[in-house]
Amino acid sequence: MRRRLAALALLPLIFAASGAQAAPADPVGDLIMSVVTGALPSGPGWNLKATLYHAGAKGVGALDALGCKVVAMRTVAVDKNLIPRHSVLFIKETVGLKMPDGSTHDGYWYASDAGSAIKGKRIDLYTGATARSMAATKGLDLSSLTAIKVGDFQGCPPG
Repeated sequence: MRRRLAALALLPLIFAASGAQAAPADPVGDLIMSVVTGALPSGPGWNLKATLYHAGAKGVGALDALGCKVVAMRTVAVDKNLIPRHSVLFIKETVGLKMPDGSTHDGYWYASDAGSAIKGKRIDLYTGATARSMAATKGLDLSSLTAIKVGDFQGCPPG
């Protein structure tokens, strides 16, 4: 048994010596592992001020800046000069918030929108269809949120 364990321990060294290349980064796999292990994701991060918006507000449409349907408690508007669109963000302060379907928020948001007032270290979180949807974020300190880029998405954010 010890010989088998020792042989398994040597496998990474054998592959490294043979010139084998490391596996490419897998952000989706990293997200799954962070949920399984309970560890917080890591990556480039920002301390940001946040505002909230909803579909009933003046100037807010049903589509985001990518032309995709906005998704309650998932869509975030960003300054594309700071945070690239198509980024998956983990905002730890939003973990545990109540989602529209009654489930608990896992902290993952999708940078797919922009706004004229979203400049620099500021984000805008889409809460839902009406002003009432903002109630889910009650108690959230919008003056200081921590956003970590944990990956990228293709096309439109999942709904």
